[in-house]
Amino acid sequence: MGANLIDTTDKLSANKVKCIIEAALLTVGKPLDIDRMLDLFDEFNRPTRQDVRSAIDKITKSCSNRGFELAKVSSGYRFQVKQEFSPWISKLWEERPQRYSRALLETLALIAYRQPITRGDIEDIRGVAVSSNIMKTLIERSWVRVVGHKDVPGRPAMYATTKQFLDYFNMQSLDQLPPLSEIRDLEAISLEIEKQIEPVNDSSENEENSDYEMSADPSELSDFNDDDDISVH
Repeated sequence: MGANLIDTTDKLSANKVKCIIEAALLTVGKPLDIDRMLDLFDEFNRPTRQDVRSAIDKITKSCSNRGFELAKVSSGYRFQVKQEFSPWISKLWEERPQRYSRALLETLALIAYRQPITRGDIEDIRGVAVSSNIMKTLIERSWVRVVGHKDVPGRPAMYATTKQFLDYFNMQSLDQLPPLSEIRDLEAISLEIEKQIEPVNDSSENEENSDYEMSADPSELSDFNDDDDISVH
């Protein structure tokens, strides 16, 4: 009985821990954080957090000469194809990627940089109305969510980006967004976002409004004013 107990509580080898984590990442199809990786093991042979980090480092190094990499995003770690190979991999999709309108991409960029922000604030900056389909598409893609309501008449919803937004665009935090110093940067950033969009089947993406007016002052794109009152759920 004593021998069985010893066998049960024996710590897994570092290579076995690495292989288990690799298998989990290949299977799950979404990012895994360290806590979720630790949950893969039972209490008798659970590695330490440092053991898991060590395994992650080894996996990362092993991908150096491969077509894929282990990337860290907001929700954890995931395997993904290296961006340099996207021109070839994109040919696996028979349909052309559906294009998002400039209006949608600029709306997404404004939410990312000015969050939390209301639809009215976005309209004030862009100088045109925001289509309801644009907001619907961003919410359905889980890139944007309502985080509260502004404490003004009508209590308009305030929007912010999600972890899924960070994951999709391969970021760990909003600090990795490129600096936005002038309003003309908004067009460049929306074009950069468009390059990263994968093929989707959403029918609501073909928004109107390729013609738009940019009438705001560059200072409108400064950080969100902390003096504005919001009520968060």
